[in-house]
Amino acid sequence: MKADPQAQRRLLDLQSVDTALAQLAHRRRTLPEHAEVDRLAARAAALEDQRATAQVAVNDLDRDINRLERDIEQVRQRKQRDQQRLDAGTGSAKELEAFMNEIETLNRRQGELEDAELELMEQRERAQERLDAVEREFAEVTSNRETVERRRDSTLGEIARDQEFKTSGRRTLVADLPPDLVALYERVREQTGGFGAAALRGNRCEGCRLELSGSELTVLRSAAADEVVRHDECRRILVRVTD
Repeated sequence: MKADPQAQRRLLDLQSVDTALAQLAHRRRTLPEHAEVDRLAARAAALEDQRATAQVAVNDLDRDINRLERDIEQVRQRKQRDQQRLDAGTGSAKELEAFMNEIETLNRRQGELEDAELELMEQRERAQERLDAVEREFAEVTSNRETVERRRDSTLGEIARDQEFKTSGRRTLVADLPPDLVALYERVREQTGGFGAAALRGNRCEGCRLELSGSELTVLRSAAADEVVRHDECRRILVRVTD
């Protein structure tokens, strides 16, 4: 294939743009904010589970405390009725003694229930502290995640603008180059992982960084200036330039 030497040199400009676009794409994929958002999202999900578990524990203790309070109130009301009957002094001595015994039993029962309620209230206080701690951390993680997402989106916006600018410039470059030369460049670039053309400075290929042998240099130097040549090792288009 033959192409004007100036067109061949412009392949290096095209390669420079493609390299920059590849770097932008790599940067877009590997932004540290991506991993940070994923980490914070995972932590938030774990905290959601912990919060649900802590809330269930608080709710269960509230239910048990309410049940004990109802039981204590029932004991109080029954004890009050017995005390009123005892204070009235009506009934036989045996009945009055039974009231006294029942009041003593109810007093013990009330004490047991109140002790149990106190223990549950202490457990409930600790459970609420755990729930509050989880909710504080969840709020902090959520806030941090929103901050990182804003920073990520801002950077992605900058990358997108750079990509748009360079893509526009690339279209202009391609439009000014011979189609068959561009087709060869694109084919080589696909085969070599994104590098279709490289400069030959002195005896070194700037694509693979290898030095050409004497015989290779002799062949290249004997080639016409408009001959499109390639490096035997890396298969890139070699653009002959002078320092």
